[in-house]
Amino acid sequence: MDLLPQHTALVVFDKDGTLIDFNFMWASWITELAQRLENVTQHALTELLYHTMGYDAARKHVIAGAPLAVCSMKTLRDMTVDVVWRSGFSRAQAEEFTDRAWFVPDAVALARPVADLARVFTALRARGIRLAVVTSDDRAPTLTTLNALGVAQYIDVLVGADDGLPNKPAPDMLLRACAELNILPAHTVMVGDAVADMEMGRSAGAARVIAVLTGLADATQLENCSDFVIQSVADLV
Repeated sequence: MDLLPQHTALVVFDKDGTLIDFNFMWASWITELAQRLENVTQHALTELLYHTMGYDAARKHVIAGAPLAVCSMKTLRDMTVDVVWRSGFSRAQAEEFTDRAWFVPDAVALARPVADLARVFTALRARGIRLAVVTSDDRAPTLTTLNALGVAQYIDVLVGADDGLPNKPAPDMLLRACAELNILPAHTVMVGDAVADMEMGRSAGAARVIAVLTGLADATQLENCSDFVIQSVADLV
């Protein structure tokens, strides 16, 4: 069965968990951030940071739907400042310590594709389908990742968290991608690994929302909010 309706003109992909291994990147990032914060503050705050962000240290796994899984880098930084402040420091100190510890994930070293993305994108483009990436990550690191994976040339539109639009599950980011390509949401398919991706697609009026199991959520969490649940984006073709 073809997962894409015949009238599909655009497929919109989430990035982390859909195109690349989410946990490989973000579990590494949150554990290093915690170490850096403890080094600069000389204070035990790892447990509070993990709890606030939604990281299960025992399983070494980001919790599905937690801030670490869905929030922008700006929001995560604001939350980090709040964690330091709640650990007994002034607001000014919390800002200073966060500035000294803060870093963004290595968009090349930590980007591990979940499938042969070039094969998937080539097959979709051969059908005349345009491609977009809509992500809760910022634009620059997303472009770096796509270039490092050798697939940036397949992507017609990128919408990132720092483009000034409400983040998922609001429909705005997906609607921006459609508008830039002059394609109706009704001719668009949303593919993502999170409930927020599915809700964004639904609220934007996408023709179909398809969930993949390469992210943090399991089939039980995804099956009630999606049209199909597939193993990975490779199953699209």
